[in-house]
Amino acid sequence: MRLGFIGVGNMGGPMANHVVAAGHDLGVYDVRPASVEPLVEAGARRSTSVADAAEGAEAVLLSLPMPSDVEEVVAGDGGLFDALEAGTAILDLTTSSPTLSRELANLGVERGISFLDAPVSGGVYGARKGTLAVMVGGPEDVFATYEPVLACFAAKVVRCGEVGAGNVVKIVNNMLAFINMMGVTEALLLGVKAGVDPLVLREVIQASSGASFVWDSGTRAILRDRLGPSFTTTLAGKDIGLAVDLARELDVPIPMGEHTQGILASYRDNGFAEEDVLATIRSLEGQADFVVRGLAPEAG
Repeated sequence: MRLGFIGVGNMGGPMANHVVAAGHDLGVYDVRPASVEPLVEAGARRSTSVADAAEGAEAVLLSLPMPSDVEEVVAGDGGLFDALEAGTAILDLTTSSPTLSRELANLGVERGISFLDAPVSGGVYGARKGTLAVMVGGPEDVFATYEPVLACFAAKVVRCGEVGAGNVVKIVNNMLAFINMMGVTEALLLGVKAGVDPLVLREVIQASSGASFVWDSGTRAILRDRLGPSFTTTLAGKDIGLAVDLARELDVPIPMGEHTQGILASYRDNGFAEEDVLATIRSLEGQADFVVRGLAPEAG
C-alpha cells in the first residue's frame, strides 16, 4: 500500500521501520526532521508536512504524544481531513481519549474517511522487535483491510469493538500497570531493607500470589539498575489521567487509579518528569535511606 506515517519518534520510528521493511510505500513526517533520517535511509519517502505525508495515501498512521496532537493533526488547518481523499483511513496508534476517537470518527464519516483507534502496548522494546500488541476500535471491514499493516509491527492485533474500544482497553491496561508499578517499587524496597536477599524475594514472589508481569520485568530492571526512560513519568501521568477522566465520565469509582495518578503527578513535578516510571524508586530510596537499585545485576 501507499501509506503515510506521522510521528516517528521513540515508538513511531521503529513501527514505521517495520512498515517500510514489509514493502509498503511509506511517506514519513515528524516535527523533528532528524527523526525522519533513519527511515529515509531505510527506503521511506521524506515528507515535509502532514499534507505531504497524506498525498496519495490509502491510509495514514499516527503515533503522537497527546490527544491534543491527534486532534490538531487530524482536524486542524492543513490536517488529514483536508488532505485525504474519500475512501482512505486514519490509523491512530496514539494512546488517546476514547471520546475524542469517536468524535473524529464521526467527522470522518462525513468526509468518507475511516478512523481506527489502534493504541499499542509493549514499549520501545516491543516496537523495535515488532512484537507489540495492538488494540483496535472500528468497523470490521475497515479493520480487515488494514490489519495486515498493523501486523507489520505486532505479535497480536485484536479488534476490541467499535471506535473508541481500542483506547478503552489500552488506558485500562495502563492504569492497572501503573498501579502495579508503584506497588512493585514499594514492595521490593521494603522486603530487601528488611533483610531478604533480593533474588530470593524476586523468585518467591514470582511463584506466589503477588506475581505479575510488572513484578517480573520491573524488579529485573531495578535490580540491574537499567532504568532508561522507555516510558516517562509524564506519559504515564497522561495515560492514567485518561483513565480517570473516563471513569468520571461514566461515574465509575477508581480510588486506586486516582491515588496512583496523584503519586505520578507528584513524581512528575519533583524531578522525574522525563525519567522512566520505575526510576521514581529513587525517591523512596531517599526517604528509606536504603538503595536497592543495582543490588543484583544478575537478575534475569
